[in-house]
Amino acid sequence: MELTIIIDYLLISITVSVAVNFLLSNIAKEKKILIDLPDRSRKFHKRPTPLVGGLSIFIALIISSKLYLDLNSLNGYMPNFSYQLIIASIPLLLVFLIDDIMGLRPWFRLLIQILLTIYMIFSTGIYLENVGDLFGLGIINLGIFSIPVTIFCVVGVMNAFNMIDGINGLCAGCAMLALMFIGFHSGFIYDSMLILIIGSMMGFLIFNMRFFGLRRGVFLGDSGSNLIGFWVAWIAIYCSQNVLYDVNPITLMWFVAIPLLDCVGLIFSRIKRRIPISSPGRDHIHHKLMKKFSAEGSLVIILAISTFTSLIAIYLSNTYPSWVSTILVLIYISMYYLFNIYYSKILGKDK
Repeated sequence: MELTIIIDYLLISITVSVAVNFLLSNIAKEKKILIDLPDRSRKFHKRPTPLVGGLSIFIALIISSKLYLDLNSLNGYMPNFSYQLIIASIPLLLVFLIDDIMGLRPWFRLLIQILLTIYMIFSTGIYLENVGDLFGLGIINLGIFSIPVTIFCVVGVMNAFNMIDGINGLCAGCAMLALMFIGFHSGFIYDSMLILIIGSMMGFLIFNMRFFGLRRGVFLGDSGSNLIGFWVAWIAIYCSQNVLYDVNPITLMWFVAIPLLDCVGLIFSRIKRRIPISSPGRDHIHHKLMKKFSAEGSLVIILAISTFTSLIAIYLSNTYPSWVSTILVLIYISMYYLFNIYYSKILGKDK
């Protein structure tokens, strides 16, 4: 697929997504369902906002995919991976829409994430068979640990994107950047419908960032953030394990570094403070930044760092053996947490 054609389909999917977001947000307001109400504990919005972003992205993807297949005379030729990803997304979306409406227990949410990951593994035959040459000693094959590690990684990425969904544009923005870097670096974007996912997210972001005004705001909800995390995780795994795409798994970790590091840091922090991991709070990286910067400024800082680290990852992948990237990502992780601790102490002194 040529770049001009990619741009054409990007514009089509953005247009479809804008239309779907507009329609579903109006329905949500009229029927008074899937509405997120503001509170004083951890939410920053000032008016009730529809939680239809995830549903809108999915419907926009389905419509855009149908147009893509029709225009290219490809009906009946959808790759199995893409087909199963869409099939698995349906129950995921439905379950987490229920979570948005009435709330589900954390263990049940986790169970659904695990079951759908297992479904993807056995319906596609795709999982993390190896993690590349991490230490310069040869390819590390996971063997009997392949499926458990795959489940752990997918569920981890899903929860990382769910947990970082705290300010407008952050979750979808991080996911969109990750998918763009994965797609262009691997070449997957040129022979897949990945651009339609990216375009559907862009259409949502137009509403999420309130470009049409404050009253037209739309949120992802748990359904949207889990759906996006599921897609990012599986597309990353597919590209890292497919012989057609020469991508080192360690490189892909750079692309999702910010959500993962925020998630892991938060888990250890809450365990240390004896706070339930799933409990709401203002201890994410964006909350800390917002004590010094605006929500928009914090968003720009995080996305800029994510972009910069992704570009570094691509440079390392193209220039050095993968073990160099492994060492530097470990240094980056250490610097992230040291800065996080230092920044938290500075903020504590300012109070």
